[in-house]
Amino acid sequence: MPELTRRRVLGTAATLAAATGSLAVTAPVASAAPHHGGPAAFDEVYRGRRIQGRPSDGGGHHHGGGYAVFIDGVELHVMQNADGSWISVVSHYEPVLTPRAAARAAVLELQGSPLVPLT
Repeated sequence: MPELTRRRVLGTAATLAAATGSLAVTAPVASAAPHHGGPAAFDEVYRGRRIQGRPSDGGGHHHGGGYAVFIDGVELHVMQNADGSWISVVSHYEPVLTPRAAARAAVLELQGSPLVPLT
């Protein structure tokens, strides 16, 4: 069995990243945005947590595509990727199709813990 080295691990990781990147190019993410310029606002209770989302002016942040998401009144920082998918500070490595899905994924990840505001 070959010895496991940092070079071998990094080479394997780079190969996997390149393969994943090529899959993303050949299988585009369907846009969930309405034709009027962005995702629709939402306000619901999901698993006992109030999640809200609405278009915003960005509030000085350079990410989010002019969209604000909140969990129990605390802002969840979200960012729209170039392929149209969304990620949040809580579930950064799991892109989803909409800001609502990002809020729901964050609720699942938090497992009942409060969202701590970023300062």
